[in-house]
Amino acid sequence: MISVDAVKVSDKFCLGVKVELPESPPLLVVVAEKGFVMCGFLNLEVAERLNIAAAVVTGVRSFEDVLNAEIKAVTSKAECFGVKPGMLVSDALRLML
Repeated sequence: MISVDAVKVSDKFCLGVKVELPESPPLLVVVAEKGFVMCGFLNLEVAERLNIAAAVVTGVRSFEDVLNAEIKAVTSKAECFGVKPGMLVSDALRLML
């Protein structure tokens, strides 16, 4: 099952995409205007090659988990917006709105 939801960050909204997978945690992506945060299923190296602002979180199963997670890794373009590993996703998304 695939669900698409509005994910509130401060007074704005991001697009949340959740894909339920068999025998696995879900695939989660939260998209802001300038970049996105993705779960560990997606490939950060490809995002880097494509010059996309992206950050990775792990161990998440819901959008709430994502917002409260610490970023594990980022692309260089995300760093240009001030996004850094160890930062809370909710703070990182504010920088990418």
